[in-house]
Amino acid sequence: MMHRRAFLTGSAAALALTPFALEARGFAPRGDTLTAPIEIVDDVHGVPHIRAASIPDAFYGQGYVVARDRLFQIDLAHRRELGRLAEAFGEDFARHDATARLFHYRGDLTAELRRVPGDVLACARAYIAGINARIDEVLADRTLLPQEYAILGVTPIKWAIEDMVLARGSAIGNADDEVRRAQLAAIGLLDLDAIVAPLRPAWRMTVPAGLDVTAVSPADLGVLRQGGLPFGPDTPVNDPAEGTAERANAGSNAWTVAGSRTATGRPILANDPHLGIGGFGPRHVVHLSAPGLDVIGGGAPGLPGIMQGHTDRFAFGRTNFHIDQQDLFILDLDPADPERYRHAGGWKRFERVEVAIPVKGSAPYVATLRYSVQGPVVMHDPAKRRASVLASIAMLPGGGGSFAMIAINLARDWASLRKAFRLHPSPTNFHYADIDGNTGWQVIGFAPVRKQGDGLLPVPGDGRFDWTGMTDFTALPNEYNPAKGWFASANQNNLPANWPRDRIPAFSFRAPYRYERIADVLAVQPKHSVADSVALQFDTLSTPARQLVALLPATPSPAGDMLRHWDGRLAADSGPAALFEILWRDLSQRMLATIVPARAKALVTEIDPSVLLELLPQHPAIVRDALASSWETAQGLLGPDPATWRWGRLHQVRIAHPLSRIPAIAAAFPPIEGSGSGGDSFTVMARWLGDGPGWRVGGGASYMQVIDVGAWDNSLFLNLPGQSNDPRSPYYRDQYAPWIEGRMRPLLFSRAAIDGQVARRMTLKGKSR
Repeated sequence: MMHRRAFLTGSAAALALTPFALEARGFAPRGDTLTAPIEIVDDVHGVPHIRAASIPDAFYGQGYVVARDRLFQIDLAHRRELGRLAEAFGEDFARHDATARLFHYRGDLTAELRRVPGDVLACARAYIAGINARIDEVLADRTLLPQEYAILGVTPIKWAIEDMVLARGSAIGNADDEVRRAQLAAIGLLDLDAIVAPLRPAWRMTVPAGLDVTAVSPADLGVLRQGGLPFGPDTPVNDPAEGTAERANAGSNAWTVAGSRTATGRPILANDPHLGIGGFGPRHVVHLSAPGLDVIGGGAPGLPGIMQGHTDRFAFGRTNFHIDQQDLFILDLDPADPERYRHAGGWKRFERVEVAIPVKGSAPYVATLRYSVQGPVVMHDPAKRRASVLASIAMLPGGGGSFAMIAINLARDWASLRKAFRLHPSPTNFHYADIDGNTGWQVIGFAPVRKQGDGLLPVPGDGRFDWTGMTDFTALPNEYNPAKGWFASANQNNLPANWPRDRIPAFSFRAPYRYERIADVLAVQPKHSVADSVALQFDTLSTPARQLVALLPATPSPAGDMLRHWDGRLAADSGPAALFEILWRDLSQRMLATIVPARAKALVTEIDPSVLLELLPQHPAIVRDALASSWETAQGLLGPDPATWRWGRLHQVRIAHPLSRIPAIAAAFPPIEGSGSGGDSFTVMARWLGDGPGWRVGGGASYMQVIDVGAWDNSLFLNLPGQSNDPRSPYYRDQYAPWIEGRMRPLLFSRAAIDGQVARRMTLKGKSR
């Protein structure tokens, strides 16, 4: 999947080379496979510009610099995916390793690699060689190792091309949603699921034939519920990418404006992926150039290629589309033999794999992994004669996406991109604009073909609901040079109005507030500019806030009076914005307490904003009481004088090492903090709240880009909080303040522009490949 190497996403960065003077001289990393020397020019914003003699060499350079700047980040993620944590950190990690190995690809790895075009595979091999060259370098001179290694007493592991098709990820996806719906159905309240997550597009849920909903429970999620990694004294360190808030809000904004509607006559493409904020940064910006290749932008550390950016011919961006790519199957076990399950009118035996996981300081941990015809067995309970299986697109042949970005980066135009999309299983709205003035939108990703069912509840594993294959992007919507001159995606339901009901890929599209605001702005701007796109990316107008204010009673009250005179913008320096957020939480809790029956309260713990706004006119007492209560809460949080209230005082942006519960890590990696932000989940400037009762920013648009197509040096970017994960680097936090203040930085592209803003240079020299 596209996020498979974005482990512990959030934000941070750092330069692993210490002292920095070493980068000024050329040297040959041990074991390198370069065909010719590579020049690496770091600009004043910490962006490395790779100048290579061949395309694979450029990707070698990318692997090298991401390991230079983010080695511990990608190494820890790599260990986790390969199931090799216990060998470094001890027996407490062995069960996590077993789960990782459960989701390793069970097919022919050589055949998977043969699916990849030769030029793409060569670039992937070179990327891995670049990572390994940096690892060899730091192992030869351990003063270059990032500080985590000495603190934890570990060393980085080497990479192999097979790793790129082996690890498929064990994300819970929407399996917990399926379980919740089954539990609601068991108490006759399935309709209440619409309070938590209204189906978009609208759909009538039914219980799959043969599913005993009374037996479904969170226990059916099995190993998917095991939680974060057990670093630190007593408390597991959670992966922000696995948090409730992250999974509920992860998305992005993107818009493409044709030259016919811009001030310059050139297209503009803007994009800001929304991911966790608080730990390691989910993007690393790099520029790869070689004869036949010139591409720059944000990549996922540990994944070769650029995810958002531009080549010398076209700009590209992406947002999450929605395809339900997982199903939870419930299996009946044979009472006489729990290694068999009911399927296709008989009993079928599990495929069993015994793995011995190396454990530091202890004997190997032996685990039994099971697989049914549908996929990995996540729960096996002979006492209850029950097992559950998570079927996933990622586990199917061709379901891994590690090579997709390379293929996209090598494309030259819309036609060649469409060939690259065949390597891209992850659900994505792909945005495009080229130097010839063309613009395009294509939904890409693989979708399962089910014998029956809609994927909304668990299904029996007896064969009636099995998958029979999958479809690719050719079965999904697209648009090329739309007549209105612009298009946008913000995770809303953007299926065409006449889309066939039997081909709906998912029902989990987000509330349309961000998209509607973007559309309102773009529709009235006939001369859109780069500055307009920047302003829109930092737009804090809240549609739910305005709708709520319109519903407030006219009766005078301190809270109501303050909000009625407010413009609905969630600016960091706004007092009413802080009051609104406090009121919104209060209203949500009161409404849930009022409308959810006691037997469903443990299942219905959230309320969708559209549902809340629809219900409020029917409950004036809730509004009245919440206004009074929120005013008192605001005074308690922000002080007695409303004139001093500020949303940013509550909505703080704090970025810390994900392992900072370890005292030595916390001491070596000081947190980046001190400023607050505007925005929330529903503003274009997405800055959602994290899990828990606090008000801190939990995620949002940590990487941002606005691309002036063809006049590339006019393009802008931000990458919170900087390019490096080392506190000793000048690029550890240099983009924190600009990100808070909305001051984007130039995304330098031409050789002249780069050479005028050089911070340092180095040369990698190698032997013949």
